[in-house]
Amino acid sequence: MQPVIPTKKKERPQHLFDRALYRERNRIERCINGLKQYRQVATCYEKLAVNYLAMAPLAAILMWL
Repeated sequence: MQPVIPTKKKERPQHLFDRALYRERNRIERCINGLKQYRQVATCYEKLAVNYLAMAPLAAILMWL
């Protein structure tokens, strides 16, 4: 596993990190946290997988709008 979180300014640099990879990771985490704001996606109320998989893109579209 490769670390992608940068060290603080006061810490001794222990490892190098890829800034582009860090930005992508941050973007994905923000998207997942945004999807968790929709109750049906976060709590899996749907009994069928087909319905649940339909709710995730719908929530993403509503986030985008």
